[in-house]
Amino acid sequence: GQMSAWYIFSALGFYPVNPGSDIYEIGSPNIKSAVINLKDDKKLSIKVKNQNPNNIYVHKVILNGRKINGHQLLHSEIAQGGEIVFHMSSKPNK
Repeated sequence: GQMSAWYIFSALGFYPVNPGSDIYEIGSPNIKSAVINLKDDKKLSIKVKNQNPNNIYVHKVILNGRKINGHQLLHSEIAQGGEIVFHMSSKPNK
């Protein structure tokens, strides 16, 4: 159970580091797009731009039109639904 849940999160581009914490670390997604059905009929759409075998680095992440600074998302932010857009690059951010 736990390993398969971690894989799904990781494939989506974010994963909980500490179970029970509100913090998710951002990683490189393995999907082109996904939709997660949340409670109260909310949806979280995940999209990946510029994805190809050479673009393995996350250049930036946009959550509901706002650029995420740093490498973390909060559960309270994504539980509201909306859209996460990963922009991929062939070069790492410094």
